Amino acid sequence: MIIPALRYDDAQAAINFLERAFGFHRKEVHENGDGSVLHAELTSGRGMVMIGSAGQGDKQFDTGRASLYVIVADPDAVHERAKAAGAEITREPQDMDYGSREFSARDPEGNVWSFGTYDPFDVTAA
Repeated sequence: MIIPALRYDDAQAAINFLERAFGFHRKEVHENGDGSVLHAELTSGRGMVMIGSAGQGDKQFDTGRASLYVIVADPDAVHERAKAAGAEITREPQDMDYGSREFSARDPEGNVWSFGTYDPFDVTAA
């Protein structure tokens, strides 16, 4: 299993956005005395992403940009939630030729999140 780890300039705001716009759930959030995030775990279904504030922990990590794919049962519902929360939609919901329904949105720090029904582990989908 792979769990992406992202650094944000404003990790608290990122956590709030990911919850509000994309429906992630806080599993754990560990903060420094100044309110910066040392380590956070957010879940979506059986998936997880780890979040931290830039400059916390190992200094080799930067806030770079990432592109992530989240498997969801109802991407249209996630799209409506993201839109209502003010997410920048970069690709409207669409049916793909490989059988997936998906859309993409950018978070406030530039990471692109795609949500869709395509599950590469589902061997019955082929």
